[in-house]
Amino acid sequence: MSAGDDHGYSDSGTGRTDDGYSTLGGTRQTRTRFPDGEGGDGYGGSRRPARSSRSLVMVVGVVVLLIAAIAFANMGGGGNDGASSGGNGGGNKAGAAPTAATGTKPVTGKNGSIPSGFAHDEQGAQSAAANYSVALGSADMFEANARRQIVNAVYAPDVAAARQGDLDKVYSGEAFLTSIGLNADGTAPNGMTFISRSNPAGTKVVKFGGNTASVAVWYSALFGLAGEGSKNPVSESWFTNTFELAWINGDWKVTDFTQKDGPVPVGRDQAASPAQEMADAVEQFGGFTYAR
Repeated sequence: MSAGDDHGYSDSGTGRTDDGYSTLGGTRQTRTRFPDGEGGDGYGGSRRPARSSRSLVMVVGVVVLLIAAIAFANMGGGGNDGASSGGNGGGNKAGAAPTAATGTKPVTGKNGSIPSGFAHDEQGAQSAAANYSVALGSADMFEANARRQIVNAVYAPDVAAARQGDLDKVYSGEAFLTSIGLNADGTAPNGMTFISRSNPAGTKVVKFGGNTASVAVWYSALFGLAGEGSKNPVSESWFTNTFELAWINGDWKVTDFTQKDGPVPVGRDQAASPAQEMADAVEQFGGFTYAR
């Protein structure tokens, strides 16, 4: 993993200092932008001006219509296999496969804390990419032993060996850690909770070749320090990462990935939660094992 464009981290491959943070344990950047300034409510950045009552009514109307449309679409019977398989049946766009039950049991194996034993097919490749994006974007990447376990479990052996040293340099660098508000040893300051979590919203197969696959994962990322007076409050960003996977020793492994911003949804007029509520939420709500 390396630096990117928004947080003053050091690039693991070149040693240069940029302003970004990669949430995916590689040499490319997944950037998590923090709110500008320290105004607003002191936690989630400056609040947007409230919309007029007319605009609010229009937004509510659009949401209601959207919910109704989704409910109507989901009322279709189960006899149309073309619609459920992601083909053109039922008006689905070509290549847009819904996240639906496939009949294949989810993985039950684990490599440390990371799911393993994914199916040797497109479904398995998508499940692997989604789960790996969660592991590589977790706060465990900031702890030396946990980070090495994650990298060895996710990456192909030769790639893991080549990148381990660079990742250790990035994550143990004092300048890197202090730039995101952590102590020099990687721990959060007293009264603060460090949050780093990736939340996949969907996956798609870009290319599948039997023993190789290219899978895109669209996800949101939460990153920052929750606590009163935090100068790096927890913020949300959206990215799409395309993982290059190879079938190695009976499982999918990452050989490379690329990243781009978005697609980014329009933010709602919701007040940022208090720092303690955000910290409690992350501690109380666990993550998911992703499968299709």
